[in-house]
Amino acid sequence: MAQAVEEWYKQMPIITRSYLTAAVVTTVGCSLEIISPYNLYLNPTLVVKQYQYWRLVTNFLYFRNMDLDFLFHMFFLARYCKLLEENSFRGKTADFLYMLLFGASVLTGIVLVGGMIPYLSVSFSKIIFLSNSLTFMMVYVWSKQNPYIHMSFLGLFTFTAAYLPWVLLGFSVLVGASPWGDLLGMIAGHAYYFLAFVYPRMTDRRPLKTPSFLKALFADEPVVVARPEDVRFAHAPFDEIHQD
Repeated sequence: MAQAVEEWYKQMPIITRSYLTAAVVTTVGCSLEIISPYNLYLNPTLVVKQYQYWRLVTNFLYFRNMDLDFLFHMFFLARYCKLLEENSFRGKTADFLYMLLFGASVLTGIVLVGGMIPYLSVSFSKIIFLSNSLTFMMVYVWSKQNPYIHMSFLGLFTFTAAYLPWVLLGFSVLVGASPWGDLLGMIAGHAYYFLAFVYPRMTDRRPLKTPSFLKALFADEPVVVARPEDVRFAHAPFDEIHQD
């Protein structure tokens, strides 16, 4: 069992493995009172006036109490972060890291701006950890890139992946959790998906081009797809073969 878990962990791509490790270590450290959550949460005043810049990062690593909700988010993080990095961003590790940095920046900006808006400032002031929102952003981006995959929710009903974020949002509301974190993740995910995939197709412009210094950090190799053995491919139509 331990060997299987170790093998599963080692097979994770680098960004997924790093983020999952940091999240688990931080959350477990807080549960054991080795680390204080008061040193991790997002506090704009402490960031600006006392230069505690680490809070801009650590608030994405703490997933509150180690309960069923923690296990759910660890599952989402391990599964959908891994699926994105291995499939949609295969051979594009720098682009995947840039997606996470963009999402973290958007989420932080929304909370900071929302805290200045009357009638909304009270709600936004309660959002001091954005780890759940960043995880939900990855779920949203994956669902937009794989909209036709059939899924089942707890064996109760089936749906396509395009509706996965809404199903999870509805589940959060049913169990009494605040929907704000999930909604913020959906907003950040939609912003990234539109700017990275939809807008370039419309205008031939890429506003989210990955910086060269990030690309320099990763030696991404080109993806080579080998032809499987014992697989027969269909012949070209007769008209195409004899077409002049």
